[in-house]
Amino acid sequence: MCGILATVNIPFDESALDSIRHRGPDGWGIGQVAVGKHLVTLGHRRLSIVDLSPAGHQPMWTRDRRFAIVYNGEIYNHQDLRRTLDDVEFRGHCDTETILYYLAKHGAAAAAEFNGIFAYCLIDTAERKMFIARDPFGVKPVYYRAEGRTVVVSSEIRAIRQFFEDPLDEDSLAELLRLRYLPSPDTLFQNVRKLRPGHVAEIDLNGAAPRLTESPLPWRTCSSSVSRDRRDAIDRYETLLRASIRRQLLADVEVGVLLSGGVDSALVAQLAAREVPYKVKAFTVGFSEKDSVDEISDAAETARVAGLEHHSVRIGFDDFTRALAEINSIVEEPLATTSIVPMFALSRLASSRVKVVLSGQGADETMGGYRRYQMELLQGFVPKFAVAPLRTLSRAIPSDALRRAMGAAGEADDVRRFEAVYSVFGRDQIERLIGRPERRAEERIRYGFHLLHCEDRAESVERMMSLDARLNLADDLLLYTDKITMHHSLECRVPLLDLELVRFIESLPRSWRVGIGSGKRIHKWAAQRMLPASIVQRKKKGFLSPTKRWFQSGGAVREILLAKNSRFASTFDLREVETVLREHEAGANRERHIFLLLSLNYWMRDFLAPRAPVAGCAVAV
Repeated sequence: MCGILATVNIPFDESALDSIRHRGPDGWGIGQVAVGKHLVTLGHRRLSIVDLSPAGHQPMWTRDRRFAIVYNGEIYNHQDLRRTLDDVEFRGHCDTETILYYLAKHGAAAAAEFNGIFAYCLIDTAERKMFIARDPFGVKPVYYRAEGRTVVVSSEIRAIRQFFEDPLDEDSLAELLRLRYLPSPDTLFQNVRKLRPGHVAEIDLNGAAPRLTESPLPWRTCSSSVSRDRRDAIDRYETLLRASIRRQLLADVEVGVLLSGGVDSALVAQLAAREVPYKVKAFTVGFSEKDSVDEISDAAETARVAGLEHHSVRIGFDDFTRALAEINSIVEEPLATTSIVPMFALSRLASSRVKVVLSGQGADETMGGYRRYQMELLQGFVPKFAVAPLRTLSRAIPSDALRRAMGAAGEADDVRRFEAVYSVFGRDQIERLIGRPERRAEERIRYGFHLLHCEDRAESVERMMSLDARLNLADDLLLYTDKITMHHSLECRVPLLDLELVRFIESLPRSWRVGIGSGKRIHKWAAQRMLPASIVQRKKKGFLSPTKRWFQSGGAVREILLAKNSRFASTFDLREVETVLREHEAGANRERHIFLLLSLNYWMRDFLAPRAPVAGCAVAV
């Protein structure tokens, strides 16, 4: 796991590469090559996990010097791919060398054969082309900026910003307020794009100016064989899950586990512990104050059952407020997801003892673990005469999730209904907040909907899960996980998103994945074979923070958000911001709204130059 920086016609040295040093403190490399009329510079920061020898050094070239690559990730099936390259004399045993020669032989589209997490930049000097690619679930982000004769590609936005200062993209800001995160290719900076998951960008360097085109890789989305016997399906699921974990334990260093109190990470930890000769270290975060979302005691019991070495850390509201500004600088993209703060403390803890961890992320999206899938299943039972009353009633519902689901009732178009369910702020409220309408969220969701052929799936809940696994997950939970873990020089792997495993899951009957009253069914059926019922049947807490309660006191949050001389105040109408705070203090759950506004406040302070406040945006006191 590493960091990459590549440019066209912008040479750089080690000091520029050090902007992403945290992603790879174990080594670095820079190489240059003339491609047509252009100078290409490739930079790499290395976190040594597989093949710790110099044979894993990047940029890496083929022996004939035609192809070069800088790459971030792990390809878990690279040994299978390597066996097909019997004409290559390999120098070492790292996956970088495998995929370099595999792409050289089979072309850019061959990345669809990679079972792993990756973002890379490949140069073909003979064809005078550069390729950028991102894995199908978007576990590894990669950004680019192409303008005139220049191109910059990097694992993080900060490396691009040292060359260019781009202004705020106000359409992206409105989209973010709507969706809680920014789906690829959008970022809050004009001209900076985030490559979509499962896509490749081709940059043609034959002319006077680079020409860039982006297209999807030819992924297979599900298995061709559908199991109809439940026992056989559970056997197959267990076999695939074990194989995934075995593959993702591939490392020349110890691998730990991020352990919550839930069944997902418990199952991953239990299976991992059986595969390695050392005692697996497990890491859990909890809270100083007593709260229902605290998972330390549950995780400690799981660790005892699985025979893990357990480590934990607790955080409180003071830790939360101190860390939030730093976290937003690290993640680079504001989010409405409160679990970003405990992930920071958890990653810091884990990185003090290991360089690699396994996570339980991904099961909820592929197997219906969230409440929104229950709401979607119930949509078909809402009679037409009840739609209008439900929408009216939703405005007075304190529960954010229930309010959104009721507000979406009766919407026949899947994409519009999903957007309403995903939403944070309503369109009218966005326009009041920033004086600009939201125009793009539906378009971005619809692109993914058609790309994944969601219309071919029999039930709307299956369409939602397919979309979530490759859209929401990629640019929200997995995005902040990558940025925060890599800030601490920690690699995080996601065995529940193994390609073969997900293809099998998506081939199953919907009722074996999610049904009214329960989700992750086949996952739990398999878990019952390996874990005590007390763990499998625990009530889902989710990886959350006690922000609902923390934000109700106002105080520090009000002071931050309602400051008049901030960059935030020049963009947002503070009277509307105060309305959100008052609603939360009165009992409506607006924690996601407040968290997103806090994140934007810090982001604007750190990433945008200050401007004079907009007239009419001051708060009456």
